[in-house]
Parts: sequence; structure tokens; C-alpha cells
Amino acid sequence: MTSTFSKAFGLSALALIAVATGAGAATPVPAAPVLSQGPVIPGVCEMSVPQVIGQSMVGAYIRTRLDQIVTQVRAELNPEDAAIATDAKALESQRAALDAATLQSRGQALQARFNALNEKKDLRQRELKATQDKAENRVLQELDPIAQQIYQAHHCSILIDRGSVMLSNPDMDLTAAAITALNGKIQQFPFDREHLDTGAAAPGK
Repeated sequence: MTSTFSKAFGLSALALIAVATGAGAATPVPAAPVLSQGPVIPGVCEMSVPQVIGQSMVGAYIRTRLDQIVTQVRAELNPEDAAIATDAKALESQRAALDAATLQSRGQALQARFNALNEKKDLRQRELKATQDKAENRVLQELDPIAQQIYQAHHCSILIDRGSVMLSNPDMDLTAAAITALNGKIQQFPFDREHLDTGAAAPGK
């Protein structure tokens, strides 16, 4: 179940998503044709794990919490980014008035700050990914026994990942039942950003 949240939410930590909207009227979308379904195959069941997580209460909570953590990271990094940009412009404007040694010294100091900030950005990116992965694994752990219970309750002989099936009879789909069961089991849990620089878990775990 690799990158389950990415499939469910299209989530990318620190990604900026631009949404363009057209000015013209929306083009009508033709209705999907009604499919003639074959009979339910006894013992064959299917489930969409990304849909279960994406449409569950705990999935919505995790999206909100990750957004909060990303906002915190941006609040930390953006002022440093802006300060370096301001100092770089100031140094450029003073270039003609500075002797070579001073210009080189200040330039090297500015470059060191820039490099340190990029290292911090990379660290935070990895921490956000680790945070996302840990939250995902927690939900998958909660979902696993639910899937087993539903599997037994519906007398399944095989449980297929719906993402690997093009078309199927919806009466064999157990996704909705799994969402209901997951909502009844867990709706949220506390978590903070992972700290990879110290190796220590963030408070609240």
C-alpha cells in the first residue's frame, strides 16, 4: 500500500498547487452510460484502500493536521528566505562601493546562510514526508483488522484491490462498509512533525 495518502489526497508536503479557472461557460459533461452488470461472483470481494482513507473522518483529520504542520514549517522558513533575499539585494546595490576583500567576505557569508537554509528546507521536507508516512501507517494498522472482519463477514474467498480492476459489479465492493467501520473505530489521533535532526519523537506521540 505504497503512497496511500498520495493516491487518496494528491498530497505533497510543501507543494504549491495553482488552480486555474476558465472564464467561459462550463462544457456539459455527457452522462456515463448505464452498464449492464454480470452476476455477483460468490467469494470475490474488492476494496479501495485510498478511497477508504480519503473519505474517512480520520483521513480528513490527517489532511487538516498535515496542512497545519506545513503552515508551521513555512512560517519558520519564509522569514529566513526573505531576510537572505533582502541582504543579497543590499549587497548587490553596494557592490560598486565595496573593496574586493569585503565584497568576497560578505558574499561568502551570504552564501553560507543560503546553503544552511537549503539544508534546513531539505530536512523539513524529509520530516514532513516521515510525518505523513507515520500517520498513514497508523491508519493502515487500524484498517487491517477491519478489512479482515469485513472479509469474514461477507464470506469472501479473495479480497481484490479495486484500483487494479477496470470494471466490476459494485455489489462486490466493500469500500463503503470499511469507511463506516473505520469511522466507528477512529476519527483522529494526535501527531506532530517528526524531528529527524535529533532522532527524537515530537511531543504528543
